[in-house]
Amino acid sequence: MNALRRSVVFYHSKFNPAYHNVIKSITTTSTGVADNVSPLEGVRVLDLTRIVAGPYCTMILGDLGAEVIKIERLGTGDECRRWGPPFINDSPETCYFVAVNRNKKSVCVDMKSKNGREIIYELAKKSDVLVENFVPGGLDKLRLGYEDIRGIAPHLIYCSISGYGNVGPYRNKPGYDVIAASMGGLLHITGPEDGAPVKVGIAMTDIATGLYAHGAIMASLIKRSRTGLGQKIDCNLLSTQLSTLINIGSNYLNAEMEGKRWGTAHESIVPYETFPTKNGYLTIGAGSDQQYVDFCKRIGQPNLATNPKFVTNKKRIENRKELLNLLYPVFLSKTNAEWMQIFEGSSSPCGPVNSLREAFDDPHVKAIGIVKELQHATAGHVKVVGPPVVYSTGGNYVRSPPPALGEHTREVLKGVLQFNDDYIDTLVSEKVIQ
Repeated sequence: MNALRRSVVFYHSKFNPAYHNVIKSITTTSTGVADNVSPLEGVRVLDLTRIVAGPYCTMILGDLGAEVIKIERLGTGDECRRWGPPFINDSPETCYFVAVNRNKKSVCVDMKSKNGREIIYELAKKSDVLVENFVPGGLDKLRLGYEDIRGIAPHLIYCSISGYGNVGPYRNKPGYDVIAASMGGLLHITGPEDGAPVKVGIAMTDIATGLYAHGAIMASLIKRSRTGLGQKIDCNLLSTQLSTLINIGSNYLNAEMEGKRWGTAHESIVPYETFPTKNGYLTIGAGSDQQYVDFCKRIGQPNLATNPKFVTNKKRIENRKELLNLLYPVFLSKTNAEWMQIFEGSSSPCGPVNSLREAFDDPHVKAIGIVKELQHATAGHVKVVGPPVVYSTGGNYVRSPPPALGEHTREVLKGVLQFNDDYIDTLVSEKVIQ
């Protein structure tokens, strides 16, 4: 019985002397020193997701120590297994799939079949969390929706990730990152000031939704430790996108100020944007009037700090174009490296616009060791970007490479469900599993 389940059992008997012994066993080792157990060790996650938002969520849970059982379609699996090139080392494994599926076990099940559905039921009984990102109602048709699962596993936390949620006129539409970003206002405020809308370079709405879902699951696990009961969580891309508009959304809601595209510039701070340099681009800003004075001295233009048109941020916003036209030729006179040396020790935030090669070759990135190397079952040597959060004890780790399709089907059915080899062979022959 894992730590969270034990806390449920003893929650209503806190005054039982054994309760304190159980809590002590959860938080300390036999030596009395706080252990290095990961936060979700002993938690099992049944992962019925694919593409990005759902797999990103469950990957984070896996990093934190959960056992993640990824249910995939027979033959094809998660759609992004086919989203190549590029492929890794001439294998069928795509870079796309590898990016969001480490620390998981792949189990191939035909959920449309009666026996396949029974496997999901049995796994749900033995799991703590189920995460799915089907179009709302899709799993209900397979009798795997929340009400079906709650009837057999009331302790289970059931997290649904969709494009638009389970209410409203768009509830049955499939969800895609760029569509949610379009409808939710992000593309309207992204791109050159006088240009067309621009998509963010990665699926930020998907990723943010996965992060919201992961946080909601963590909160629900804490709640379940008090009540013993699971619940349903609904996350969707459009709501996530609207929530991440932050101050731009607030400007519209409270001051009726429509958002607009600013390129790399900041709407409320000048200067704060990307400037072309002798060999690339540098992003730099002066977030206060004091920073602006130092900024002007370092670029060799102290007169700009005393010019009445630019002495306050309000004035600089009013005279934005005039100031920027004076700054552009200054930054073109030196390389990124020269400017970074000039601004070393400055309070002004600055950094070069790096290519991916430059980003991963950066000495600081190498020093923090965020890139991890793994040995994959079919692709050989692979690299992944590991967890960005560091814990003092019992943190999150890259434990296993992304799984090959169906790599763990037999292992999970034998180890978790106690199926014998003969029955597993029958399920294989009937094409229930792979």
